[in-house]
Amino acid sequence: MKKAVFHRPKQALSLRLIVFILASIFLIIADHRLDYLRIVRTHLLGLVYPIQYLVNLPIKTGQWLSVTASNRFLLIEEIDKLRAEKQLLQVTLQKFDALKNENERLRRLLGSPLKVGERVQMAEVLAVELEHSRRKITINKGKNDGVIVNQAVIDGHGVMGQVIHVGLFSSTVMLITDPEHELPVQVVRTGLRTIAKGIGAVNRLSLLGISNTGLNTGIKVGDLIVTSGAGEKFPKDYPVGTVIDVTPDIGQPFASVQALPRAVLERNSEVLLVW
Repeated sequence: MKKAVFHRPKQALSLRLIVFILASIFLIIADHRLDYLRIVRTHLLGLVYPIQYLVNLPIKTGQWLSVTASNRFLLIEEIDKLRAEKQLLQVTLQKFDALKNENERLRRLLGSPLKVGERVQMAEVLAVELEHSRRKITINKGKNDGVIVNQAVIDGHGVMGQVIHVGLFSSTVMLITDPEHELPVQVVRTGLRTIAKGIGAVNRLSLLGISNTGLNTGIKVGDLIVTSGAGEKFPKDYPVGTVIDVTPDIGQPFASVQALPRAVLERNSEVLLVW
């Protein structure tokens, strides 16, 4: 009895396994031939899709975050690169502006009121001295370049001053606005001769020795004054300035007359030395 009871379950399991295998083979052949399980598979895939989506969601989220971080990093790099290029372009534009300004200055120098046959030499301004009302500049030409004391210095608009000290490689120029500088000038309209003296101001000259009685016929606002050639330190007929103020001084024998220099005295980078 015990041996019979032990073998019955094994036989039943073997039989059921054979039945399932045969049924599976039948269903596979039938599905392959008739395709009747297609609808069933379609619905089963629809039921399984949410599970597949949830399983793949962490992977897709990680991929999205990785791509987003990578794109953000690339975007930051691109922005930094564009900023650097912008700075470089701005520096380049500044250089172009500087070159443009230098070209304009050189054109003005070339258009300076030089006389035919006069010898000139261009010099670069190294320093500007503006202490205690003094008006002086230092240029990069000296004794080795043939510069001499009392030599006239001009720019593209008019007289700037004269050399007062000569070194081997540089020289000091006293501007016409320096309180110690006096320049013989002449009014172009009337021929009136006077002295243009610096008063220490940036853009002012005082015209000396003009009487109150001769104001109406001798000088007036807007008159051009030029070098007279007296004293033989400055060549004749170089523009010096324009009269901007004529004020009679009843208590004094001479009127107060001021002129505006034509030259750009303290903002030039290049000047001309005249022999």
